[in-house]
Amino acid sequence: MPRRWQLEPHPRQQIIKLMFFKQLHSARLRHRSSQIFLLILSFVFALVIGFYSPALGQKSTELLWDTYGVPHIYGKDAKSLFQAFGWAQMQSHGNLLLRLYGQARGRAAEYWGKDYLESDRWVRTMGVPTRAQEWYKAQSPSFRSYLDAFAVGINSYAQEHKDLIDDEVEAVLPVTPVDILAHFQRVLNFTFVVDPERVAGINNEDHSAGSNAWAIAPSHSASGKAMLLANPHLPWSDLYLWYEAQLTAPEIDAYGAALVGLPVLEIAFNNSLGWTHTVNTHDGWDAYELKLANGGYRWDGQIRAFETENQVLKVKQDDGILRSEPLVVRRSVHGPVVQEKDGKAIAIRVVGLNQPGGLEQWWDMGRANNFTQFESALKRLQIPMFTVMYADREGRIMHLFNGQVPVRSQGDFKYWTGIIPGDTSATLWTKTHPYNDLPRVIDPSSGWLQNANDAPWTTTFPIALNPDDYPPYMAPRGSMYFRAQRSARMLFEDKNISFDELVKYKHSTRMELADRLLDDLIPAARKQGTGLARQAADVLDKWDRNADADSRGAVLFAAWIQELNPDTLFATPWSKDSPLNTPDGLADPASAVKALEAAASKVKAAYGALDVPWGKVFRLQYAGVDLPANGANDPLGVFSNLWFVPTEDGRFQTIGGDSYIAAIEFSNPVKAKVLTSYGNSTQPNSPHKTDQLDMFARKELRSVWRSRKEIEAHLASRQVF
Repeated sequence: MPRRWQLEPHPRQQIIKLMFFKQLHSARLRHRSSQIFLLILSFVFALVIGFYSPALGQKSTELLWDTYGVPHIYGKDAKSLFQAFGWAQMQSHGNLLLRLYGQARGRAAEYWGKDYLESDRWVRTMGVPTRAQEWYKAQSPSFRSYLDAFAVGINSYAQEHKDLIDDEVEAVLPVTPVDILAHFQRVLNFTFVVDPERVAGINNEDHSAGSNAWAIAPSHSASGKAMLLANPHLPWSDLYLWYEAQLTAPEIDAYGAALVGLPVLEIAFNNSLGWTHTVNTHDGWDAYELKLANGGYRWDGQIRAFETENQVLKVKQDDGILRSEPLVVRRSVHGPVVQEKDGKAIAIRVVGLNQPGGLEQWWDMGRANNFTQFESALKRLQIPMFTVMYADREGRIMHLFNGQVPVRSQGDFKYWTGIIPGDTSATLWTKTHPYNDLPRVIDPSSGWLQNANDAPWTTTFPIALNPDDYPPYMAPRGSMYFRAQRSARMLFEDKNISFDELVKYKHSTRMELADRLLDDLIPAARKQGTGLARQAADVLDKWDRNADADSRGAVLFAAWIQELNPDTLFATPWSKDSPLNTPDGLADPASAVKALEAAASKVKAAYGALDVPWGKVFRLQYAGVDLPANGANDPLGVFSNLWFVPTEDGRFQTIGGDSYIAAIEFSNPVKAKVLTSYGNSTQPNSPHKTDQLDMFARKELRSVWRSRKEIEAHLASRQVF
């Protein structure tokens, strides 16, 4: 086997070897019958020598690949584990990983041309490359060495397998540990916390990320064991892709998923506990309007000068020649200027830029063995946002509205999502709330917690959090989304949930919105509508109200919703006193019937029938695979969440939604099923690009293989380092 990298033997290994060979030499001088015994003994010693580590009984680092392309890494120590994880990510996602790191450097246009110029402007204007160097110096010595090791693993793979890496991304090599932190910063602070597309159209609502998360206590579980559901919804491309892995070393044995390019698991479980994330209703950035004057901006009645930095971007031309593009970065006291027009400018302020320990916090969360250790890691608040949903073997569950929330002097959530006056220090925040200020629920009387990207106030029923106990800017107050209502309803209505039911509920495609409206629409259409409207009513009456591939009526209902104005749709608005049953009813049945006629006409013209199956129109199209879809998008209130865009043939294809899925029961041993919807690799010719998509289409999850026995029984290949 080719040499990967040199690993020094553990000192205790050398002692064992010396003892073994000394004993073996003495045995040769004894009676033959004793030699038989010693031959057996020597075999046992050989096993000890061959696989020894302080915790695992092995001297080497092993990378075991299962038949779904999931790496199970057994590191002799943490540093070796990180090296092997870097190697594994390159084997599965090498081209993507290097492209992401090139963008995080702010040099993507230099490598790949003008299409990346806006990306480079954003990264450089936000100061990502320079700040990443500062973050690297600020890491603890041990974790800095782990980042070094992850980079070594990436570079070692690239050096040994140049033929498997695209030529155009090799320009990024060699990777440095600073690249890892730049990528982390670009992903977390400058995509999730503040997306460049949102900055380009400030005040536009963002729907690029979501998720479902459940934690179920023993009192609500059929087995008497706590359970956890991890179900992030993200785009099926680029920096949003999940990478499933098992990381085992003396101090950790965690299974879960990392975003490609990050060296630790962001969603994970071990034998004691687990957690998942959702994109929470967190506001960690603000846009300040500056009044320009005399080359500077007005600030507390005076003129203040901008901090200005002149940079040069390089852009690769079609002929390979680099041209220079000037970039002038201006910063106010708030942060970098992102827009300038009509004597005014917009500067943005983003949380977390002086908190570089997010990766190490995730690492320590995965190493925790109980709630106290886990919460100790959480209290650092180095991860800038995301709900944390937690469950453990002891039966504890928790929902934390995690994030670096600015301490603001005034205003509610809506105020701070708008444009803020930037000419006064009264609106400038400089601190963030400590852990104890954040909304969290631990072990509620209901026995369950949920979050489906709704505000934390509706995490369980009866209500466990009072919004009035928190600053009005902490999280929005208002209606509960239909997907969140569907999420809570399933938990609320089943008091004794089994593991199999957990998996079943995860795949629910029931349209909560349909249950609110059809009892009004169908009789109105039959009474007031034309022949086509009455036909449509018959289809909707027979429909199972699901968005399964074979559901007939779902396409018609979704088309009808597109014809309506959601602001004037309901007769009864949402009420906090009836959060799972409102809004409800049709405010204007006559207009709704006319909209149904219009929708029915369009559906019949496009697909030839009003009862066309959902899966014929909505497709799982990814990397050349085309399958019927189960699931739908947020406005319809479907728990199994998929995002679609129209195609040229009049159908719709997936671009995101359900991605990594894990259902976990903290029994002994832990019971778990998982799926990475799009597969665990993006490399050309990999058999794992879409090998799980068929299971996703069938609403199935895979059994998790965590023990050596299970992994060896499903082993595709082994690498020893």
